[in-house]
Amino acid sequence: MRGPEAKAVLPTFLPLPRRSAKPRTDGLTHVIDTGLAAADVDAFLSLAAPFVDLVRLGFGTAYVTPALEAKLAVYARHGVPVMVGGTLTELAWLHGRVDALADWLAGLGIEHIEVSSGVVPVPAADKVALVERLAQRFTVYAEVGEKDPDAILAPYRWVELIRGALDAGAALVVCEGRASGDAGVYRRDGEARTGLIDEIVHEIDPSRLVFEAPRRHQQTLLIRRLGGEVNLGNVRPDDALGLETLRLGLRADTLDVFHPVP
Repeated sequence: MRGPEAKAVLPTFLPLPRRSAKPRTDGLTHVIDTGLAAADVDAFLSLAAPFVDLVRLGFGTAYVTPALEAKLAVYARHGVPVMVGGTLTELAWLHGRVDALADWLAGLGIEHIEVSSGVVPVPAADKVALVERLAQRFTVYAEVGEKDPDAILAPYRWVELIRGALDAGAALVVCEGRASGDAGVYRRDGEARTGLIDEIVHEIDPSRLVFEAPRRHQQTLLIRRLGGEVNLGNVRPDDALGLETLRLGLRADTLDVFHPVP
């Protein structure tokens, strides 16, 4: 279902930091679609396709989207792959319907799947086995972290779970932040748990991670801390262009990082 990769042709009169072109393995921008119509997708990607590496159909929205095939065709035409949210995977595991989910996704031409345990308490060993099983048919992104803002997972445990998922065949591990940016690597008020983030990237190559960062100040902090090529997820469609300006120092929040001012 993949279409031609979109490429951005930018002006050249400013010295910008290095930015990977699509298809890229660093500096990924994963956008969350919580219910866009096909026409909205077309309008959004007519501008932002060069800067969007993957779209996640959030929560269980794929299950209830009318004319889903038509919407997926628009994403394919713009060369943007689609993944379903981990909620569907958790429910399929809970009801013993993982093979049915996989067959449904394959029939739709969806090649990416998220494996999470944010709501359904999938035991760690079962989650690893699920990643191994699905990695035989899909590109798997495993999510680590709690959706409960008050749940605290020790940094060493984050590292263990991330390594387990990568060893099981996950292409990338998504560090939980929720679509609301108030859990996982963030506190309830949206403030980043910087000590946790630092400990994770000290042990795990950041290129193997995607940090969910739906809020601008979260995107800014991660870029300032880890660089413009940090992988970010749960980005809203209307923030995709704005995030690209943050990555290039074309916005006040990160200008001084990439363009030192005397």
